[in-house]
Parts: sequence; C-alpha cells; structure tokens
Amino acid sequence: MKEAHAINEAAIARAASEAMWVDDQASRALGMTLVETGPGSATLTMAVTEVMTNGHGMCHGGYIFTLADSAFAFACNSHNTRTVAHHCAVTFVASAKLGDLLTATAREISRTGRSGICDATVTDQAGGVIAIFRGHSRTLGGAIAPDHPAL
Repeated sequence: MKEAHAINEAAIARAASEAMWVDDQASRALGMTLVETGPGSATLTMAVTEVMTNGHGMCHGGYIFTLADSAFAFACNSHNTRTVAHHCAVTFVASAKLGDLLTATAREISRTGRSGICDATVTDQAGGVIAIFRGHSRTLGGAIAPDHPAL
C-alpha cells in the first residue's frame, strides 16, 4: 500500500507541475526547462544568454534568483495546492557566465499547516555551486490540477 501511495504522490506532483507550466509565462520566456518534479521537489534548467549578462559580463543575479524561485515554486506547488512565496533569500556563491547551463534543484525542508520552507541550489554544468536559495511559502488553497486531490 505504501508503494501505491508514493506512485499517487508522484502522479499528483507531475499533474500539478504540468498544469502550472502551461501558465508559467515567465519561466518559459526565459528559456527554462522543467526537468523533473516529485512530491516536494523540482529541477529546472536555464542557459545563460547574452541578454542575461550584466555590466561585468556575467549573469545578472536576478536571473539566477528567478531560476531558483521557479524551482521553489514547482517544489512547493507539487502537493496540488496553490502556494506562493512570502519570503525568499539568496546567497550568490560564484558567478555564472554567458553560455553556462544552470540547474536549480529545490527540495522541501518543512511543511506545517499553511507554511513551508524550501531550499534550492543553483549549479553550473560542471556541478559548481552558483547560488543557495531559501524560500518560505504560504498555501492559498485550491487545486492546481482540479482532476487530482491535494496532498
């Protein structure tokens, strides 16, 4: 029975992510790819393009933050309940450059009542850490994928 529950959670996470992705204009416009989602987790990638570089020739931190924030959004919405950020912080560890393929992997750390905490790590194609992000979330209620139950 435990295995069936895990499969159901994975299917619900997938359905919620697919429903969100359809309306996520921002992530798609920046060329992000939704690689994987699961209960309380998500992985997205984004290639650093010329328009994302700042006056120092490196990726502007706002784009790195946005990638981490998108991974955070998919992770905390994977339970099929509309959830939003209410506080986020990022620490930039290293710079990213034009042409880098960045990967943001988000994992839910805590979920109690309507509040959650999720950590995301942004890495480059060599696996080097670019940024560490922590997001605090708040559920609003309502299903993202109405044909599936909320977890």
